[in-house]
Amino acid sequence: MEQVFSYIISLGASVMMPIIFTVIGLCIGMKFGKALKSGLFVGVGFVGLGVVTALLTTNFNDPLKAISDLYHLQLNVFDMGWPAAAAVAYNTAVGALIIPICLGVNFLMLITKTTRTVNIDLWNYWHFAFIGAVAYFVMGQSLLWGYFAAIVCYIITLVCADLTAEKFQKYYDLDGISIPQPFCQSFMPFAIVFNKLLDKIPGFSKLDIDAEGLKKKFGVLGEPLVLGVIVGALIGWAAQLDIKKILFLGVTMGAVMELIPRITSLFIDGLKPISEKTQELVKTKFNGKKVHIGMSPALVIGHPTTLVASVILIPVILAIAVFLPGNQFLPLASLAGMFYLFPMILPFTKGNVVKTLIV
Repeated sequence: MEQVFSYIISLGASVMMPIIFTVIGLCIGMKFGKALKSGLFVGVGFVGLGVVTALLTTNFNDPLKAISDLYHLQLNVFDMGWPAAAAVAYNTAVGALIIPICLGVNFLMLITKTTRTVNIDLWNYWHFAFIGAVAYFVMGQSLLWGYFAAIVCYIITLVCADLTAEKFQKYYDLDGISIPQPFCQSFMPFAIVFNKLLDKIPGFSKLDIDAEGLKKKFGVLGEPLVLGVIVGALIGWAAQLDIKKILFLGVTMGAVMELIPRITSLFIDGLKPISEKTQELVKTKFNGKKVHIGMSPALVIGHPTTLVASVILIPVILAIAVFLPGNQFLPLASLAGMFYLFPMILPFTKGNVVKTLIV
């Protein structure tokens, strides 16, 4: 069994997820053609995200390293990024069987009515494998503690996905979807607390600046595309590159900001037919009880506020890395994952850019 799941994981999200969604579509009664099309749309979405991520990391790694060298920054800790972390997690003793174990836990929680989320985002199970692997090594290579940590994290994540499902669905207009991903859900408590605290500041609750508001206030300068061009060019300037490379970095960052919403729309095109069919099936077979389909946050990272907040946060994160006393970590590959900070923050801040950045 270990070899079977290792092989499935090795296919990568762009191959594994279309197969999973096609099978799910057939299981819930969709015609083969529609199920296959839905699965392929999701697969194309993952391929597109991979291309955009590579575009960002490939073109900005060298300029960021150049900045570190130019200003004699002692940032010697290498940023491998989440793809490397996922590969490491799945190849540990805990990661080898994390998918069947978590699926079993999910099934038990569904039949005991302790969750309403069916987590089909199998690729992102690497988060639970990673947490389990850390516990495994910290506790002297104890598989018991490793699986215990992974399962506890999985249960908490499913509960959080249920608790946030209604707000998530209402804000993003995605009925029947939840996000059982621990990285995103970990920001949820901060979003709730800080949002309430900020609303108590006189005048702050009336401050309503979302992505559309920025466009109205700053015109073309408030567009994610233009903000991306500006930030990309500034990074090139700080790295003391020539004008040709500065302009190239600007256009590249702008392209990332523009392409992500178009790519995420493919996820929605693939997922909506399956979501609608699932809800229809639940209503007829389970007396109308609501079930959430657990999906990747990649589904919503193309939201305008996410793009604006991400592109603003990139130079902020770099500045923190430079000026934080004792820090030796230079974020490189992680910059491509910046978009995943916000999916579970926006439903609570209602897309307010200022609140979102503070959280």
